[in-house]
Amino acid sequence: MAANEQHYTLPLPVFDKPVKILIVVAPYYKDITDQLVAGAQARVAAAGGTSEVIEVPGALEIPTAIAMAERLSNYDGHVALGCVIRGETTHYDTVCNDSSRAITLLGLQGACIGNGILTVENRAQAEVRAEVAGQDKGGGAAAAALHLIALARRWSGARKGIGFRVEEGVRV
Repeated sequence: MAANEQHYTLPLPVFDKPVKILIVVAPYYKDITDQLVAGAQARVAAAGGTSEVIEVPGALEIPTAIAMAERLSNYDGHVALGCVIRGETTHYDTVCNDSSRAITLLGLQGACIGNGILTVENRAQAEVRAEVAGQDKGGGAAAAALHLIALARRWSGARKGIGFRVEEGVRV
């Protein structure tokens, strides 16, 4: 059983300049997402950063809010938090797949996002994963965002591009 396995966790990165994180949460199962948020906030604070929490109606709106924040604000990274519990219809599959895909696409465009949207079969699984003193998936999502921010800052001066480049000083 995966719950009994030991996993390696990277130490939190150290930052010269504090990070500012936007936590976007869909509080449909508020007791569960409150735990996710608490874990995320604690992990950001442990890295010397600050966080702001905003709420959106559902998991499908999380990527849209993050995309808007990427365009219109000055956050270093984002944490996506929510909980989707399987129901009787295929809506579960749509929400899980589409929210995850959209977050991945934003990441591929350069956004530093930790995905902490739980996708579970039942409430008991969600509670175990969300609990700060347990699996702390909210804290894990924040740690993922922090690691991506550290990489982005490390590589911020590097520019390679893909395809053809004109050398400096060459007139075209």
